[in-house]
Amino acid sequence: MGKFTDKLSRFMYGRYGADQLYVALFVLYFVVLVINMFTRFWIVDVLMWVILAWLIFRTFSRNIYKRQRENEIFLKFWNPIQSELSLLFRRIREIRTHRFRKCPHCKTVLRLPRKRGKNVVRCPRCQTRFQVRVFL
Repeated sequence: MGKFTDKLSRFMYGRYGADQLYVALFVLYFVVLVINMFTRFWIVDVLMWVILAWLIFRTFSRNIYKRQRENEIFLKFWNPIQSELSLLFRRIREIRTHRFRKCPHCKTVLRLPRKRGKNVVRCPRCQTRFQVRVFL
């Protein structure tokens, strides 16, 4: 097994390898694969092959600068979506103990303890005081 890993590491030397865009393309490939199992449209087959070819091309590419730029562009698009999703999952996980509200002045999301009724809250970022109403 040692010879195989040595040969593989020598082959991959100077090549780009995997990054966040690689993982996203891999997940997209399997999503399209599942869709293709149910629909069986030829356009979905073509889309699967294009994604797979792009995935392999990026992995074995020697033009590291261009692959890094592609990954940076992807991350500029993906990071805001990921932060919104993580906030959404955190809200769902903490729904029994906390409420999340936006400050009307600076739009910062505040994590507040769950106290029913009207409460006066001070934003730690802009020091604005505002009323929050918690129903449940």
